[in-house]
Amino acid sequence: MPRLPIRPARLPQDAERILEVFAAAKGIMVADGNTKQWVNGYPSLEAVQADVERDGAFVVEDDGRIVAYFAFLPSPEPTYGTIYHGEWLDDTLPYHVIHRIASFPETHGIFHTIMEFAFARDRNIRIDTHRDNRIMQHNILQHGFSYCGIILLANGDERLAYQKISAL
Repeated sequence: MPRLPIRPARLPQDAERILEVFAAAKGIMVADGNTKQWVNGYPSLEAVQADVERDGAFVVEDDGRIVAYFAFLPSPEPTYGTIYHGEWLDDTLPYHVIHRIASFPETHGIFHTIMEFAFARDRNIRIDTHRDNRIMQHNILQHGFSYCGIILLANGDERLAYQKISAL
């Protein structure tokens, strides 16, 4: 499969399609038993707007149509300041964090495409996910990330935290 193009998300032009991607991703999560991760209107266009304002909102396209969304943001990530039941691989280097990965179920290879994009821009990447999100945990571990511990979101919810530092 050829590499799918990634570009910065644009609001308001991409808003409707991004919300469709989020809805599809929520459906995948619920079907897999992950009913607690993306609730109460999250992720919202406000979250996307915040990503855009930090130059960290991206979409993946296939044949000119948006098929996935993700945020790729520079450190520091406030919720990563304290990690429980473990430690980061390295807590001195700058890093990027990936949030809000979402795609349509019929689009395959999105996680790999996003990882290629991310590691072409930074060798130190952190990511987190809900303990019920088995699909994301599988993808994260398949791509060489190490489980580091548990972080707490601003609302107190736990997330499993991972980090990968690629060779130079």
